[in-house]
Amino acid sequence: MYAVIKTGGKQYRVQPGDVIVVEKLDGEPGADVSFGEVLMLGGDKGVSVGAPVVDGASVAATLIETRKGEKVKIFKKIRRQGYRRTKGHRQMESVLRITGIEGADESAKWDGEVSLMTKAEMNARARGLAPRVEEAAGTKAAPKKAAPKKAEAKAEVKAQEAPASEKPAAEKPAAKKAAPKKAEAKAEAATEKKAAPKKAAPKKADPKADPKADKE
Repeated sequence: MYAVIKTGGKQYRVQPGDVIVVEKLDGEPGADVSFGEVLMLGGDKGVSVGAPVVDGASVAATLIETRKGEKVKIFKKIRRQGYRRTKGHRQMESVLRITGIEGADESAKWDGEVSLMTKAEMNARARGLAPRVEEAAGTKAAPKKAAPKKAEAKAEVKAQEAPASEKPAAEKPAAKKAAPKKAEAKAEAATEKKAAPKKAAPKKADPKADPKADKE
């Protein structure tokens, strides 16, 4: 069974169990809402069209939440004048769950439970950001598995628990080879240079010193 209702200047085709978003309605989450302006009814007995409303027909719903809709941007511009204006608007809207339809000697009801979960919470749960649900009373939490220990930590624990006779002797660090000292080699080379005697250069004969030698 379905019905066509009018609210907020708009028409909606609804069935029991449907969730619709309409213009803002007064009331708190969980309140019951009734629509008496039913334009058309459809069921097993046929279709009833109102003139303009079906007599005795009504649609019951439950208010889930009242929220702001998607943002609409409003941009104005006058060319060649440097005029530009940008504004935004978010229309208030209400979310409803249709619970029953009556009229034309027929009725249909929804047997499910109305959840008052908001759209923001549903989005958070879809992204994994919602708070965790507390565990029900009487249930025990599953034991947590111990994190695997590293091989080094296990070796240390075993070494501490083992008796002194079984403990291996501490290994001595390997002796490092002494690198040749550059400073000592340089000092030895310098001493050898100083000890070696320098040979005197041969002197040239001076003709002015011995005039007789020139005559001869």
